[in-house]
Amino acid sequence: MTPQEAISGNLPSFRLDGRLAVITGASQGIGRTFALAYAQAGAEIILVGRNVERLGDTQRAIESAGGRAQFICADLGRMDGIRSLEQEALKIIERSNRQLILVNCAGFGFTKAALEITEQDWDQVLDVHAKATFFCSQFMGKLMIARKYGKIINLSSTWSTSTDKGKSIYGVAKAGVSYLTAALSTEWGPLGVRVNAIAPTTTLSENTSKAMKENEERADRLRSRIILGRFAEPFDLVGAALFLASPASDFVTGHTLFVDGGWRAGG
Repeated sequence: MTPQEAISGNLPSFRLDGRLAVITGASQGIGRTFALAYAQAGAEIILVGRNVERLGDTQRAIESAGGRAQFICADLGRMDGIRSLEQEALKIIERSNRQLILVNCAGFGFTKAALEITEQDWDQVLDVHAKATFFCSQFMGKLMIARKYGKIINLSSTWSTSTDKGKSIYGVAKAGVSYLTAALSTEWGPLGVRVNAIAPTTTLSENTSKAMKENEERADRLRSRIILGRFAEPFDLVGAALFLASPASDFVTGHTLFVDGGWRAGG
């Protein structure tokens, strides 16, 4: 087949029509941005987070733009919160014949000197970033396998492969997310489930923006490692998120896509 013949038909679609996306951490920041973008691309959305008011705001923003969204309030740092999400999400999913997407966005920034880290810190960081990612994927993966198709997108980080003061256990958690992405893709790829991750550099969500303003010296140092000369905005990640959720990426699995402005290349 010549290149001309290969593109003589329809180009790959980045639309998400006929898909149902469960997005954790969807009340603010990157998760909210993904939810708005996925809805605009045609997906029905299940918003997951801990803040009822913010989840409601995101739902209203989607619906006012003509999209469809519901929300489930759950604390994914706790196993009972994950089980609660499973029960509530299943009620919605069982009524739908849409193809399924899971986006594991729930998380929080964490910077603390290694000598000061407590067992509680360790448990909290690993529970939200790694444990929740695994068990949400396990639940949704079963449903995707039954439908012989699905997309899971995890949120990793440049800290999964980079080091800095104060990033020890956060890096452990995000490295675990990238490893888990590859491991699940190996098990579930033959069953129709694609599993990928996005690894951004510092992204200016509400909380991260506040942290950078409080420590301008650190902000300048981190920014200097980014070849494009600025931190990411949540919208900078939307293209990658749409690609990995859409039919355009159906032959991509087990991959961590770095959306980092050149952080790794310049580090």
